[in-house]
Amino acid sequence: MLKAGLVGAGHLGKIHLRLLNQSDRYDFVGFHDKDVENGKKLEAEFGYKYFENFDELLDQIDMLDIVTPTVYHYDYALKAIEKGLHFFIEKPVTQTLEQAEEILHKCQENGIKAQVGHVERYNPAFMATKEYIKNPMFIEIHRLAEFNPRGTDVSVVLDLMIHDLDILLSMVKSKVKNIHASGVCVVSKTPDIANARIEFENGCVANLTTSRISMKAMRKSRFFQKDAYISVDFLEKKAEVIRMKDAPETPTPFDMIIENAEGEKNQILFEYPNIQPNNAILDELNSFADSITENKNVEVSLEDGTEALKVALEIMKLIS
Repeated sequence: MLKAGLVGAGHLGKIHLRLLNQSDRYDFVGFHDKDVENGKKLEAEFGYKYFENFDELLDQIDMLDIVTPTVYHYDYALKAIEKGLHFFIEKPVTQTLEQAEEILHKCQENGIKAQVGHVERYNPAFMATKEYIKNPMFIEIHRLAEFNPRGTDVSVVLDLMIHDLDILLSMVKSKVKNIHASGVCVVSKTPDIANARIEFENGCVANLTTSRISMKAMRKSRFFQKDAYISVDFLEKKAEVIRMKDAPETPTPFDMIIENAEGEKNQILFEYPNIQPNNAILDELNSFADSITENKNVEVSLEDGTEALKVALEIMKLIS
């Protein structure tokens, strides 16, 4: 088992603390948080060992889980690299592209594995449908959230849209050609709603809309490709695949057949992938452990996280 430590015991960090403690892949050693009062309170309440001295924690672990605000990601990642530790780092990977690229280079130089916390890759609805998504040519994505003051210190692009940028870039095997974007600051000093149109070199076009001031939450992605339409509801954990194939010569009364203007007949097939409930955060942490112990590629690499950050920052520049 890997000896694991965590830094950053805020809202998400507390969830990671619990799951690292539960996981059968890790021997959870303890955690560090700059807020000593918060650290000692968690230690007293849950029994997690609190390290007031961060270096003392680093000396006792094999893997560091970085769940601090993004502004501190770069510094903690460098500390992990200096100690030769593999690390899991929450999204967005860093504040700037230069920081992300430096971390990536140093990890490659030192043989260190790192995974970025783009947790939607482990959403069961996406996992059940991604095998159906092949060369999509138009993608429509909506991620709408109700207002929550937590997280409004950063643009909605880095707070929410970056989830979908990672999914998008993982499914479209082509380079970004053009980006058009707009956004509005409504209740905070950074954009609260944003839209981006991303054009790829292979002709695929994606339209993303993200809001954190909606009356109703929504996290849906729709993928359109030749002879198929795939809908993924990341919030409700549901998915639907609608495919078309040549109509049988002798269709049954239950077959849904359509005929186009040229007289071609096609059969419409509805499929509902088998979605297995899971704990996505636990799965991403366990997956990272397996990549270390079994020397496998990580599911969401630093390259992936850096590319998502690059596109997000370009969108933000176009909005400002």
